[in-house]
Amino acid sequence: MNSPFVRALALAFCLVFLPISAVNAETLDINTANADQLASVMVGVGPAKAKAIVDYRDANGPFNSIEQLSSVKGIGSATVDKNRDLISVSAPAE
Repeated sequence: MNSPFVRALALAFCLVFLPISAVNAETLDINTANADQLASVMVGVGPAKAKAIVDYRDANGPFNSIEQLSSVKGIGSATVDKNRDLISVSAPAE
């Protein structure tokens, strides 16, 4: 049972699945991230959309939910769904 095949299979499993869980361990807070951070982390969000997110946040206050991102011009529900596991929303300061 301790064959090279089993060890290779275990190593392959670790190499494939551990990086995925490490990526999802931390998310980007859309209430504190700057436009460069948003553009570099979010799927389908380039510099212009990232700036629109920051501008919306500056004009309307912090986001209350991830779904509220779809209120930003150029960000639709499909983009929100693609990024759901990459972003988070911090609780507003009281």
